[in-house]
Amino acid sequence: MKRPKRDPVREDRIHNEAIVDANGPEEQVMGWYYYLDDKIRFPFQAQCIAAKVVSPLRKGETVEVQRMAPEDACSADMLVLIRWQSRTLAVPLSQLAGVNVDESTAEAIADWHYWSPKATASDLRIPAEGSRSTERTSLFLK
Repeated sequence: MKRPKRDPVREDRIHNEAIVDANGPEEQVMGWYYYLDDKIRFPFQAQCIAAKVVSPLRKGETVEVQRMAPEDACSADMLVLIRWQSRTLAVPLSQLAGVNVDESTAEAIADWHYWSPKATASDLRIPAEGSRSTERTSLFLK
């Protein structure tokens, strides 16, 4: 996914509303979870903008997003619950774009899209147990 152009206003909002006072990746995860859950108005229609190996959705497919997935399911990515082929399942919010959504929902989704592609493969390295390494261990730690 192409990195978005730097947006200082968005970055200030993210730091002041989504990850404010977060000490480490676990707290950033929870900050993002509650920020999105608070700002997004569920349910809403969304269109898949990118196929992902962890999701059955195809680019261009439209779905109804019901709510955030449970907190414990969102430790590696922000997931939302959708209805798909008579089932409810979780898919990454990063693969969805809201369709005719309110301003708060559009802004929250755009904030997550802006933040989430900043993760790289190197962000996912986990230090060996007992290591005092300060390497980044989550896509949430920036």
